[in-house]
Amino acid sequence: MDTLDESIDAARSLIDEAQAITVLTGAGISTDSGIPDFRGPNGLWTKDPAAERASNINFYVGDPAVRRANWAQRAEGSLWANVDPNAGHQALVELERREKLHTLITQNVDELHQRAGSSPDRVVEIHGTTRKVACLECDYRDDMEVVLDRVRAGEADPPCPTCGGILKSATISFGQSLIAEDLQRAERAAVECDLFLAVGTSLAVFPINETIKVAHQTGSKVIILNGEATVFDPIGDAVLHAGISETLPRIVRAVA
Repeated sequence: MDTLDESIDAARSLIDEAQAITVLTGAGISTDSGIPDFRGPNGLWTKDPAAERASNINFYVGDPAVRRANWAQRAEGSLWANVDPNAGHQALVELERREKLHTLITQNVDELHQRAGSSPDRVVEIHGTTRKVACLECDYRDDMEVVLDRVRAGEADPPCPTCGGILKSATISFGQSLIAEDLQRAERAAVECDLFLAVGTSLAVFPINETIKVAHQTGSKVIILNGEATVFDPIGDAVLHAGISETLPRIVRAVA
């Protein structure tokens, strides 16, 4: 088994040789920014099962109490308040600066990639964003803070100002379909890249985990950087089980 330093050297070489890198990030890249994962020992849903109910579209739509509790948490800032990008996010900005980044697919909904400096047109937010709000009935969409101001002013479950429908964060909840255009773009990026870099993801969530398989099957090299083993480790050309914010900058910094 390779040592971490040997795996870092292998990953550096793969990045150095690549011309078009597609990146897939998961919750692990944002934990060092203070955003917990969902199902880990200190995960959001582990500590607060009610928060998981709010992530299910059927509970959210069917139970006003679930919506009121969710809006109250957001308004008081208990959901991801004052978080900033970390060195892992910045390392991916460096890949783009060096004109190696093809597409950055993220399972995260925190917009930390864009806040770090990644170009929005390079980022595919496959599960949406919590920084925006959307109506479930019409095309209304706005910044989350616009609606949170209404909650703080006394509206416990603010309706859509356009049609009166139910508002929620512009994320893909359990029970909702992914946006077809986003999924197609992610699949296309997997086909077109010559290196697929998976960072901070267990690669267990279907269908976005299929992108690493597609990339591998179409001849792309594969790097997997995650805190724990994944089911796709056997197809990795370089596999690193290590901290993201410490290790990813070490890999990217040495790229020629």
